[in-house]
Amino acid sequence: MKKKFSLLLSVILLLSLFLAACSGNSNTSSNTNSEGEATSGDSDSSEGSAEQVLNLTDTQDIPTMDSTQATDTVAFNAMNQVFEGLYRLDKDNKPVLGMAAEEPEVEEKDGETVYTFKIREDANWSDGTPVKADDFVYAWHKIIHPDTMGGYASMMGAAGIKNGNEIITEGDPLYGKVEELGVKAVDEKTLEVVVTQQVPYFFDLLTFASFYPQPSEFAEEQGENYSLEADTMLYNGPFTLAEWNHGEGWKLAKNNGYWDADTVQLKEANYKIVKDEATRVNLYETGSIDRASLSADFVDQFKDREDFTTILDTTIYFLRMNQKNEALANNDIRKALYLSYDRDGLVNVLLNNGSVAARYLVPKEFLFLNDEDFRAPAPDGYLADQTADDAAEYWKKGLEALGTDKVELEFLTTDSDLASKIAEYAKDQFESKLDGLTITINKQPWKQFLDLEDAGDFDISTGGWGPDYPDPMTYIYMFETDGAYNRMDYSNEEYDKLVTDAKTETDEQKRWEMMQEAERILIEEDTAILPTYQGGGAIIMKDYVKNYHIHKFGADSSLKWVTIEK
Repeated sequence: MKKKFSLLLSVILLLSLFLAACSGNSNTSSNTNSEGEATSGDSDSSEGSAEQVLNLTDTQDIPTMDSTQATDTVAFNAMNQVFEGLYRLDKDNKPVLGMAAEEPEVEEKDGETVYTFKIREDANWSDGTPVKADDFVYAWHKIIHPDTMGGYASMMGAAGIKNGNEIITEGDPLYGKVEELGVKAVDEKTLEVVVTQQVPYFFDLLTFASFYPQPSEFAEEQGENYSLEADTMLYNGPFTLAEWNHGEGWKLAKNNGYWDADTVQLKEANYKIVKDEATRVNLYETGSIDRASLSADFVDQFKDREDFTTILDTTIYFLRMNQKNEALANNDIRKALYLSYDRDGLVNVLLNNGSVAARYLVPKEFLFLNDEDFRAPAPDGYLADQTADDAAEYWKKGLEALGTDKVELEFLTTDSDLASKIAEYAKDQFESKLDGLTITINKQPWKQFLDLEDAGDFDISTGGWGPDYPDPMTYIYMFETDGAYNRMDYSNEEYDKLVTDAKTETDEQKRWEMMQEAERILIEEDTAILPTYQGGGAIIMKDYVKNYHIHKFGADSSLKWVTIEK
C-alpha cells in the first residue's frame, strides 16, 4: 500500500526515501502475518513486483481439518493446500512425487504387490519435526479404526490395500484389526504398502486426503483438540493454516519448511466466507477479492469481459430420495419426481453458467476407454424420452398404491444463496406438476446439513459428487447397500453384484460395461436418485492471477503454483 506523505516532511526525509527507492529497497506490505521468503514473485524482491497475496471467498466454513474425517469439497480443498501425501496432483492433474522421495520399489510376492516408498529426508512438519513413515501408518489406521472410522474409510479397500475392506466390515473376522492393514513402517523413512488387488488409479488415489499422514506424536498430545484450531495441528504442505476464524474465514501462509518452498510464490491466501453472490461480485469489483463464481443473475453483466470464462466440470448434482419415507419408497413416486423436474430450465435460466442438464451419474467428457466416452451407451442419460405428462401418470399410480391423495416432503439443503434458489426451483417444479404434493424447505449451514444427511434425517436432500479419482467407480460405488454415501436406504442386489464384480474385474471393457449397467439400474430401473445437472462454472478472475490450477478430481484446486503478476 502506498504511503501518503505530508508536505511538512523535511527535504532530507523525502530525499532519503527517494534514494532508497532508486536503489530498489521498496517498502514491504503491511500484511505481516505470513512468513514467506523473498522470491522472484515477492513484493520485496525487486522494484515494482507484485505483492504475493491472493484473496478468495467460499460459501461455507471448513467442517473439519482432520484428514481422516473429511467428506466434503470445502475441507478437501483446504487440506490440499496445507497437507501432502506420498503424491500430489500437478498442474496437469497427474500424480507427482510429494512426500515420497522417489518412485517406489515394486516386488511381486505370494500373489501380492509390495510397494516400498522412501520418505523425503527434507520432509518436515511445520514445527520442524520430520515426517515419518509411521505418520502414514497412524493416519491410515485411524481412518479405518471402529472408534475413529471416517466416512472415507472404504478408500483403503478402493486402493486395493491388503485387508482394507475386511477391517471395516462388521462381522468379518478381521473387523477392527487395524494392525492387519497392508501398511507398515519399515524404519523412520521407509513405508511399505501391500496391495492384493491392482487398481489402475492407485497412484491417483495416493494424492487424496484420506491417504495423508498425520503427525502421530503431536496428534496424540492434542487428543480431542487435534485439528480443531489452526494451532492444534501441524502442516507438511505448501502452506500453513495461519488463522481460522470459524464462520468468518481462514488464512493460509507460505510454509517455509515445505520441501519445495522455492516453487511457492504466494506469501498468503485469504478466504472470506460470503454466502451472498451480490456481495461476492461487489467485493470483486472493488478489488477486495481476486476470483469469484457467478450464476445467471450476473453472467450477462460479465460475459463479454476478458476476465470472464466458463468451464464444464466433473461434478454431478442430484437429489437423494430417502426410501425410509413411505412415499419415496414407491418407485412410481420417485419416477414422477424425476420426470417433473425441468433440467433445461434449471441450467439455461437459473444457472446459465456453463452447466448442462444431466440424467446420469457419471459425467460426460471426463472418462474414456479406447477413446470412447463412458457416456457413449447412454449419452443423454435415462428416461430422457419421457415427459411431465408421464410424470403425472406415475404420480397417480403411486398415490393409489399409497392410498392417499396428498404427500408432504421435506427438502434438505444448505443456506448458500445458490442452494436456496435451486431448492425453491425444485419446490416449484414438483408442486406445480404433481397434484397434492407439498414441499417444505429446510435450509441448514454446511456442517449441520452434512450431519443431518449423514444421519439420514431428510426426505429429499440436495447432493453433489466430485470425483476422488479418475475412474467411473468413484461415482458408482456410492450407492451400494449400506454404503457410507448411500444415505437413503437404497438397496438392489443386482446393483451390488455389478459393483462388487467390477472392483475385481481385470478386463477393462467388461469392467466398464458392468458399471454402465449398474448406472442404468440405479437411474432408469430403480430411479433411486434424481440427477439434475453436470456442474459448470462461470468465473471472473483478475488477469494478474496466474497459474491457478483447477483439478478434475480430488481437491478442487491447487495454489502451490499461483503467482500475482501486476
